[in-house]
Amino acid sequence: MTAAVLPGAVQPFTVHFDDLDAMGIVHNARYAVFLERALSDWWAQRGHSFAGGRPTTPDVTHAVVEYSIAYRAPVRGTGEIGVHFWLESLGESSAVYRFRILSADRQTVHAEGRRVNVKLDPSTLRPAPWTDAAREICRSLLAMPAEEPAQ
Repeated sequence: MTAAVLPGAVQPFTVHFDDLDAMGIVHNARYAVFLERALSDWWAQRGHSFAGGRPTTPDVTHAVVEYSIAYRAPVRGTGEIGVHFWLESLGESSAVYRFRILSADRQTVHAEGRRVNVKLDPSTLRPAPWTDAAREICRSLLAMPAEEPAQ
């Protein structure tokens, strides 16, 4: 028997009281924030962030051009969850992320979706190619079928 390996990365994330709506579940608008923070943390750990209000690399300048999400099961209350994300594809100037909001034990998918980014030239705000450095980092996020050996 084989077990599928999750592509990409799973960032641990804490749900706080102010993320909840009046019913005690995570407000729908917060899911996009969870993904944004998880991606920002992951990229910052690899040297791509903002310091002193300025991008540390040219690849930090990008815009979200498409976002979709499907809600599967509410996140009830505060505590730990996981934000799982990977790259479905990486184009010349675009990146198509897929993501899932997971329970801490990774057994429940609370939400899943798709986000498309376009890298921009910081001076013209027109699409520009990703750098070779960013492409190298993206390799670990690209979705590829993989399996662990049977035990």
